[in-house]
Amino acid sequence: MCGIVGYVGEKDAKSVLLSGLKKLEYRGYDSCGIGTIVGGKFLVNKNTNRIDSLEEEVKETPTSKIGVGHTRWATHGGATVENAHPHVSNNKKVLVVHNGIIENYARLREMLKAKGYKFYSDTDTEVIPNLIDLYNKGDFMQAVKKAMDMLEGSFALGIINLDDPNTLVAAKRNSPLIVGIGDAESFIASDFSAILKYTDKISILENDEYAVLKNGGVYFYDSELNPCGKDFKFIDMKDEATEKNGYAHFMLKEINENTITIKNTVSEYIKDDEIVFDLKLTEEDIKNINQIHIVACGTAMHAGLNGKNIIETLTRIPVNVEVASEFRYKNPILKENDLVIFISQSGETADTVACLELVKERGIKYMSMVNVKESTIDRMSENVIYTKAGPEIAVASTKAYVAQVCLIDLFAIYLAKILKTADKKYLKQLTYELKTMHAAVQTVLEHPEVYAEYGKSIASELDMFYLGRGLDYYVALEGSLKLKEISYIHSEACQFGELKHGPIALIEEGTNVIAICTSKKLLGKVVSNIKEVKARGAKVLLITNQTQVPHEVYDERMEIPHIDELLSPILTVIPLQLIAYYATVEKGLDVDKPRNLAKSVTVE
Repeated sequence: MCGIVGYVGEKDAKSVLLSGLKKLEYRGYDSCGIGTIVGGKFLVNKNTNRIDSLEEEVKETPTSKIGVGHTRWATHGGATVENAHPHVSNNKKVLVVHNGIIENYARLREMLKAKGYKFYSDTDTEVIPNLIDLYNKGDFMQAVKKAMDMLEGSFALGIINLDDPNTLVAAKRNSPLIVGIGDAESFIASDFSAILKYTDKISILENDEYAVLKNGGVYFYDSELNPCGKDFKFIDMKDEATEKNGYAHFMLKEINENTITIKNTVSEYIKDDEIVFDLKLTEEDIKNINQIHIVACGTAMHAGLNGKNIIETLTRIPVNVEVASEFRYKNPILKENDLVIFISQSGETADTVACLELVKERGIKYMSMVNVKESTIDRMSENVIYTKAGPEIAVASTKAYVAQVCLIDLFAIYLAKILKTADKKYLKQLTYELKTMHAAVQTVLEHPEVYAEYGKSIASELDMFYLGRGLDYYVALEGSLKLKEISYIHSEACQFGELKHGPIALIEEGTNVIAICTSKKLLGKVVSNIKEVKARGAKVLLITNQTQVPHEVYDERMEIPHIDELLSPILTVIPLQLIAYYATVEKGLDVDKPRNLAKSVTVE
């Protein structure tokens, strides 16, 4: 959620920090700030506008060789300049940026007040620099450790200290933080993208570890401040991958990258027409699976619902799809031969990480699907398969969702082959259709004017309905979420069969309905359901690959190529992504950075 970047070196620190913060915008934020050391004092600039505004504000400020920057997604206290980071101790000697939540901050705040400290913000973060100051008796690292030992919750910290103005200290617990090293310079950041412009050589801090950055070197310490050796790895990612490359917005670029995303994800795991995964799950493990639990949040959870359908259809293994924030707290029923699948684009989703820890503690078999190598979930998991979506910068997920659906489809076919629960010829057909899916997606992308026209037509609406049956309903959920996320139009996804059990009361003259139909078997029922909303005055857009739908039941129609129904969500979601995009553009809203949302949800 919040983003951190820090720098020590010979470059102008504010330029490096601003560059890094721009790369972290995708995480979502409502305020931003940087802190540097100039003339023996902290120079702090922060505001509640975009980073471009902060850049303009600091254009004429003096240069510095050290500093930290931050993008804040408000938790404790509103989006105000006072609550923006960095935060400084009362004596103006310790400056901190923080990602995470300090759960016991209120108790610590009262303790510090009793000792004479004053507070100027509503944040949980402000206790940290004052705690460090309280315990600083000449050994700064011991003071940092004492403060960290008192903190409960999650945090990634960047700390600078006027008494040692050439040193940056980093520390973390349950929030991501990486360290980068270059030529006589070093960096900290919430993720790789912030520093790829300067280095591809990184090391990842683990819980309760410290990094001290000074004089172009980095020194690592364990939880007891004993020196510890850590390796630096080269990250195979180019800075250009995080640029718009001529597109108006990252979201539009990423929707159009669905073709290469599918091709890369599928080709990674299909070798000589066979699906191959490098897993420690043996065939015997797979044959003994009694039940599968898919645990995820938001868009990844919708991908999991698609996974439930195809896995159950091909393997007859029952699948439960659980929202991670609920799964952890309901004392889930897990048995010895269950398999738990975790899905996360970032690999840092706090609720999903917590669920993974729970499952590991119980000794249940599990695997993870992530898009980011060396992320927390990746490093925690012995069984991981990767989506090959590449960096996704827009907050609203598009290509990462499509990659997740492709990957879980591949895994379902893989399971069915081992279990021999589906016809071999049919599984071969599904595999072939996935191999050629990128071409079908390209045909959907070839007429943007169609989606743009419809998006403009609904831009002034207040309410929408997305309707479907079976897999089409799961796509409706994702399409509805996309519209809500970026256009702020209220929308509801509903199963066609549930309309008469309440939601149809909201259908009236002029209500916009998007109906999805890819099932020949359910065509008759879908047509009847569409007639029910048409009879009440709804305006219906039909997204379909079925040729037998009577013209009178819809107002507009969008065609998608005919593919097997089990794989149809990969195609049907793309018009919905584009409709949400063009409606938002028409409204003049910030497509890539919708209000209140964060890309990487690193707090519960």
